[in-house]
Amino acid sequence: MSTDTRSAAPGTAPEPRPGGPRAARPRRRAAARSGSARRTPLSYAVTAGIALFVLAFLAPFVIIVLNSFKTTADYRKNGPLSWPEAWNWDIIGDVWKQVGFTEKLTNSVTISLGVVVIAIALALFNAYAIGIGRVRWRTPLLVFFLGVNVLPQEGLVYPVYYLFKELGLYDGKLGYTILVGVIYSAFGTYLLTSVFSGFPRELIEAASLDGAGRWTILWRIVLPMSWPTLSVMCVFFFVWSWNEFLFPVVLLISNENQTVPLGLSVMQGQYTSNPTALSAAALLGVLPMVIFFFVFQRTLTRGMTAGAVK
Repeated sequence: MSTDTRSAAPGTAPEPRPGGPRAARPRRRAAARSGSARRTPLSYAVTAGIALFVLAFLAPFVIIVLNSFKTTADYRKNGPLSWPEAWNWDIIGDVWKQVGFTEKLTNSVTISLGVVVIAIALALFNAYAIGIGRVRWRTPLLVFFLGVNVLPQEGLVYPVYYLFKELGLYDGKLGYTILVGVIYSAFGTYLLTSVFSGFPRELIEAASLDGAGRWTILWRIVLPMSWPTLSVMCVFFFVWSWNEFLFPVVLLISNENQTVPLGLSVMQGQYTSNPTALSAAALLGVLPMVIFFFVFQRTLTRGMTAGAVK
């Protein structure tokens, strides 16, 4: 048996081995070139289709941005698809003051955050009892929560309206926040129950043998392992609550309690319309959600792909 006794001379770098990182780089490049060479017409067609879909998705937003900085004369002269002759920055400030956007924005943020807290808390406790606790009548309870999800809002408006009148919650942000949070918790309960049903029973049994109670198991084991799903639910609930229009238009009639969608709706009258002001109002309503998605896009992506790879 022969051994390799070669060693690097003092002060010199050792020779790279054939299987080292430097040798792997040409292989990666060759694999990348071979992968690009294997592209078929179908892959190019799919790429073109995705590009067209992205352009079609962004086109309305681009039109809104262009028209938000036009004057009324420029809009009437050149139409909605033209580039602004001069950027009118004052229209954003005028619409902001006309709508009272600061107050509306504050109302939307506080209500949406309250809805997220209420919906997540109720869904977590309900799903923990149904999915892990295995309470009685588990299947009827799931059918009930599923029925709440598929029930249209139009069927709940009038009962909720008269109920709020009787309870003194009408035209109040607190009552509206509780209502929407409870409704959203039905979807969260149904989703989390399906997740908790596949939860490893060995962990719960081991924690029980170590003396952990139900609350300890929930806060120390179940909750940390459910953060991906809960983060996705938080994002969805916040966006849904932000975009709510039917319930706020019925239950929040005072100007100081209205949300952003209701505030922007006053820009459109029955006989009068200002397209540039409407575009500026739409831009003000869309920008918070765009910023929100840019901030939480990684959270949303990680939460949706957490269960894809084990």
